[in-house]
Amino acid sequence: MDNQVSSIRGQYEHYGVQGFYERSGKTYRNPHEASIHEVLRHAVERWHPDLTHVLDLACGSGEVTLALGEFGCRTIDGIDPYTGQAYRERTGKIAEGYVFEQIAAGAIADRVYSLIVCSFALHLVAESRLPTLAYQLSLIAPTLIVITPHKRPQLREDWGWSKRDEFVLDRVRARLYQSAR
Repeated sequence: MDNQVSSIRGQYEHYGVQGFYERSGKTYRNPHEASIHEVLRHAVERWHPDLTHVLDLACGSGEVTLALGEFGCRTIDGIDPYTGQAYRERTGKIAEGYVFEQIAAGAIADRVYSLIVCSFALHLVAESRLPTLAYQLSLIAPTLIVITPHKRPQLREDWGWSKRDEFVLDRVRARLYQSAR
């Protein structure tokens, strides 16, 4: 980590999101992992999502995968173009390297998941790209949980998702969406 720019937000501003992950993706750890774990625990207890086959989208170093494993999920696919090494070291699984633009273009359109979890990432997607990405995701899973440190993004029904519930725990927001497809 650059001594002049210590926060992740500061590094995003200094290097750009892609530049940050290209520099630190191999060793990345989400500093909010404990909060993510508690939010997921609460989400599983509150919403009872189908954990049969989960996509951990923007999987980082495996925070969501590890937590869901504790909650009984055994089939989890990870996708992250920058943190594959960190993900493999922590989870023993290989993360596919698709970027959001490839997913929006249909790179994983032939798949079916019971649930997609995207933690601390969708708020980084450019607003102009978000509708297409959201729509593609709505075609491959009936349920999406978005975990974010922000009020954004708000997915819309015309993008394929209907918001069913939301809560905030330890300043981390979780939203449950159902596919409109």
